[in-house]
Parts: sequence; C-alpha cells; structure tokens
Amino acid sequence: AVVSTQSTGSNEFFVQSLLLHTVVKMSKAKGKKPQSSGSNVFANFDQKQIQEFKEAFTIIDQDRDGFISEKDLKDKWASLGIVQDDKFCAEMTKVSHGQINFTALLTFMGEKLADTDTEH
Repeated sequence: AVVSTQSTGSNEFFVQSLLLHTVVKMSKAKGKKPQSSGSNVFANFDQKQIQEFKEAFTIIDQDRDGFISEKDLKDKWASLGIVQDDKFCAEMTKVSHGQINFTALLTFMGEKLADTDTEH
C-alpha cells in the first residue's frame, strides 16, 4: 500500500492513517520489529507533513484530552459511518507502548511510512 502524505482533505487523510493499521498487522505477522526513526521524530518530516499529522491527530482525538484512546477511535469511525467493535479499536491502540499522544502518533507514522518505502 502506498500512502501519500500530500494534503488530501481531513477525512481522507484520517482514513489513510487508519489504513496503515493494516501495515502494522502485516509487519507483526512477518515478525518484523519497527526500526528506530532517531531521537527527534520531528526531523523526519517537513513542516507541512507535521501540520497534516497534527490535524489528523486532532480529528481523531474526539475528547480533546491530548491522547488517542479506544473510545476516540470508535467515535471517529462512527462519525464516518463505520461501526467498529471494541476489540478492533483496542488492537489499534496496542501499537503504542503507552498512551498515544501526538509524538507517539508521529513516531508510529514515520515507522510505518519507512516500512512501506523499504518494501518496494
């Protein structure tokens, strides 16, 4: 799957971000470990990309507490007309070693984009 980081509209960008979850599942199935993206994850993206990720994060963070929770994911899916069960949303939040704040999301996206780049 090729994921563009160009500005594509908030909902489409959000859906693309969620689709990367599939990449995570495939990566885990192959036994791959995420590669370290360096100590400053912000250095891996240009300012426009960081702004797009921030917008996506804000859209997903439905309760505006600064973290993406299972409830945030379920609510966002519902706003797109898609009903997801609690197990699916719980699996999505397990990709992080703790709460998912903006830096954790950016790190995750950087790793997944790097994985998709190296597989082609």
